[in-house]
Amino acid sequence: MDTVEPLFAIPLLRSRGLVPPDLVSELSASIEHASVEQNLRSAALFHTDVADPRGDKLFSRLTALVQPKLVDFGELLFGERLDWMVKEMWTNVLEPGGNQVMHSHANSFVSGVLYLTESDPRCRTVFIRPPGGYDFSFRHHTRTAKMGPYNAGKYLLPEANPGDVVLFPSYLYHEVPVNPGVRRLTVAFNAMPDQLDCWGYRIRFSP
Repeated sequence: MDTVEPLFAIPLLRSRGLVPPDLVSELSASIEHASVEQNLRSAALFHTDVADPRGDKLFSRLTALVQPKLVDFGELLFGERLDWMVKEMWTNVLEPGGNQVMHSHANSFVSGVLYLTESDPRCRTVFIRPPGGYDFSFRHHTRTAKMGPYNAGKYLLPEANPGDVVLFPSYLYHEVPVNPGVRRLTVAFNAMPDQLDCWGYRIRFSP
């Protein structure tokens, strides 16, 4: 009997409705009074200043909700339940016609997105197979080829509703296609454990 083993899978955690509607509403409203900066590559994408969540009341409440999920997700990545901290948070404002180019997050181990608004079906987060390193030099792409987790180059996140949170390894590239709908709001964040230990050689991370 044949079996297929999913070797070296990349985990992605979806936590539906993790953030209650009242906090979603407060975070959405706070953007109206926040200082924003235009994205360098899209004139219709704006970001608030990167903030330490410990100094922001709303971000602190969000961190408390995310913390247990980071511990669970971190166990998948490192095999042990470590103490995790959210090191930074910011809000993204994607206006109609804007997009986010392919990128990953440096200087962290887990990144996440909280969806504050609904997204147009054509403007959902796209996760991309890590470029280079292990793939074949030849690809088989035809109109009849069936795409699955072992041969697809991209993963389109299913519909995310306000209050949903997604966690993923920070090295995983992702992008957002051109937004043909209304304003799209998300909160992004990066996290890391307090330490990593490799047979006694310990690296500690602290604010």
